[in-house]
Amino acid sequence: MNFEKKLEELKIILPEPKSPVGSYVATKIAGNFLFISGQISIAENGELIKGKIGKELSTEKGYEAAKRCGLSIIAQAKMACGGNLSKIKSCIKLTGFVNSTEEFSEQPKVINGASDLIKSIFGDAGFHTRAAVSASSLPLGVSVEVDAIFELN
Repeated sequence: MNFEKKLEELKIILPEPKSPVGSYVATKIAGNFLFISGQISIAENGELIKGKIGKELSTEKGYEAAKRCGLSIIAQAKMACGGNLSKIKSCIKLTGFVNSTEEFSEQPKVINGASDLIKSIFGDAGFHTRAAVSASSLPLGVSVEVDAIFELN
């Protein structure tokens, strides 16, 4: 499958990959695996998507925030692969963190935003394992953060 063609077909424009703001790297290749550091929820206009899911934001808004994390993951993957997404064999795992209230229990529905995006672009190669975890807060007050592991050809 041509992943670049799929991006065009779905009319997806990837954001510019962001440089880390801490003491870590955005991506790291080890053997045939590409590890992508947590990508936070950033809106198309560049503003952070902030707030607690279950209080300031609904599950649906959280889903969209996770989708934005997924776009950043793909942008980082593309950069790590020298601009060539065909180097990706499959998505192995996503780990999603949801800044949510104590009572909120729909973390999986929120992280589906990233999962659904990955599957829509990578097809069968996009099926992955996953964790969806609640957090009492996330960096910069964002609503969602997602990291990823891909297998490379």
